Amino acid sequence: MSAFAEGTTFHVTTVDEPASAVIAGFSQFGLAGLTAADYLVDHLELEQTGHIRAEGLPTITPFENGRPRYPTRLFSRDDLDVTVLVGELFVPYGLAEPFSRAILGWTEEAAVEEIAVLSGAPFPHGPTEHRAFYVASDDYRELHFPDHDPDAAPVSSAPDSGSPAASGDDEEHGGQPTTAEADAVPDGEPGGARPMTNGFLDGTNAALIARAMESDLGGCVFVTPVHAQVPDVDAAVRLVAAVDHVYDLGVDTAPLEEFAAQVGQYYRTLAERLEAHADEEQPTDRMYM
Repeated sequence: MSAFAEGTTFHVTTVDEPASAVIAGFSQFGLAGLTAADYLVDHLELEQTGHIRAEGLPTITPFENGRPRYPTRLFSRDDLDVTVLVGELFVPYGLAEPFSRAILGWTEEAAVEEIAVLSGAPFPHGPTEHRAFYVASDDYRELHFPDHDPDAAPVSSAPDSGSPAASGDDEEHGGQPTTAEADAVPDGEPGGARPMTNGFLDGTNAALIARAMESDLGGCVFVTPVHAQVPDVDAAVRLVAAVDHVYDLGVDTAPLEEFAAQVGQYYRTLAERLEAHADEEQPTDRMYM
């Protein structure tokens, strides 16, 4: 349990009602989800419409050109039925539940119908796993992935014994797939995510999905493997492509690498802050397959 759990509260403030769908990216390992959400805001030219404030938790106050901003912000556009949540503040695992309650209380009051979280995870993987996967509540899956039968025999997404992840070769070339390996990625709809075979979620992702299982709110976590570099641009591209495929946003991922380079130093500094909390706050046992 976090030392700050007692007495910490989160407050959501908005100036406009959110869209029916919320897409969120948080400050997590590799910052792929955060990079993807930030890029959506920039590429779709969204305007800030709210923020989440934490009381009782050591926070950060980002600034640009001398102007401060809240670390967790909401963005929308009148003609787009999507609101994007950009969460630069690291939320300790012990505070995932109250943080999620604040978000979910707001979504319920604002009649938000579904929430999708973009997330990277450092799980062992081979070249065929350089893609996006999803873990979704039944109502979300039935709406957006109607052809995916959860009761059908799964196609394993775990690396086989000859894959780079199993042999260690993936680390030798920096975790980036070679041209031959990229060609080995399974065919399918461009940007389409596959169901994650098995494993578990934790932290804010777990709390949001647990609530989605028990309410009318549709919930989904889009997961993709990430490497040590920050930001992991390839992982962010996969997440943007996956959410674009679901919501038909018309997002061009080509400029994402340039965008990531522009904010690279900022993200590296943010990652250092995240790493400083890692030993104390993050669970050491993770599993995604």
